[in-house]
Amino acid sequence: MTRAERKLDHIKHALSTGQSRQTWLDDIRFVHQALPNSNWESVSLQTHLGELVFGSPFFINAMTGGGGAKTAELNSQLARISREMNIPMAVGSQMAALKNPEEISTYSTVRKENPKGVIFANLGSEATVDQAKRAVDMLEADAIQIHLNVIQELTMPEGDREFSGALSRIETLVNELNVPVIVKETGFGISRETAIKLQEINVAAIDVGGFGGTNFAAIENERRQRKLSYFNEWGIPTAAALIETTSVMSTTPVIASGGIQHALDIVKCLALGASAVGLAGVLLKKLVEDGEEATIQEIMRINEDLTMLMVSLGANSIEELQRSPLIISGELFHYLSLRGIDLHTYANRS
Repeated sequence: MTRAERKLDHIKHALSTGQSRQTWLDDIRFVHQALPNSNWESVSLQTHLGELVFGSPFFINAMTGGGGAKTAELNSQLARISREMNIPMAVGSQMAALKNPEEISTYSTVRKENPKGVIFANLGSEATVDQAKRAVDMLEADAIQIHLNVIQELTMPEGDREFSGALSRIETLVNELNVPVIVKETGFGISRETAIKLQEINVAAIDVGGFGGTNFAAIENERRQRKLSYFNEWGIPTAAALIETTSVMSTTPVIASGGIQHALDIVKCLALGASAVGLAGVLLKKLVEDGEEATIQEIMRINEDLTMLMVSLGANSIEELQRSPLIISGELFHYLSLRGIDLHTYANRS
């Protein structure tokens, strides 16, 4: 199977396997504010990721590219949506284009469709400095995501089996590239131990990419004769990964992603300390099933719901939202308690 065929396979199986809703975000409940002292016009959805400014606190996270005309069209559509809604967009791994120049157009179309927008390049942790620079140049990218996908690679029939030296390679990229380096998990979560290591090498941001959304182990198992079923439930759910990571971050911004499905999920992630939230599977499904205009309308509804929720909490900004009290219960409470994280502070913020 060629790399391009594999990319198309990933899209097909991502749509068919869906999202598990095992993010543990349902274990979080806000404390109701009967006197919120806020109104619609006073709410700002603007957020910052380092020096990058987002008009809304969410963006289109990495999905595709490198699969010929089909992925080129998907990326073109996503880029037009990001331009129309003034939200950033990340492309899928560009290694396909570095290996086969015929695939470059499936990525570069993003910059053509959105010439002034915030665009993230994307490569795996095996990337060299030269490859990363070429990926950035391909898109005139504002930042680059370096994705971590050990479990996917292990489950992938033709995947990598060598992962040593990744942290050192990422540190070299941080030091050598002239754009921010964002490190992103691809659906299995970031632990606090990993987050500390990444902060120590001065990455620009960490995307926790938690368990509960598109499951790349399940996708790769669909492509295997002998299933590695033990990886299908592997990983740190998004809410747990987000709290683990933010609990040890002092200066490094954190991005939440992994099974985020609607505005309430986004607000919960922001309240837990995320600077921004990445959406992928839910937007891909909407785009494929209902089209470009319907996806734009869905994003508009998300923005309206975000504003509605922030008014209800008396939060006029993302910073104020991150002071909203919330209650953590269920499996999430049990997991985080065993990990030694004090959850009482979340319930008594003001």
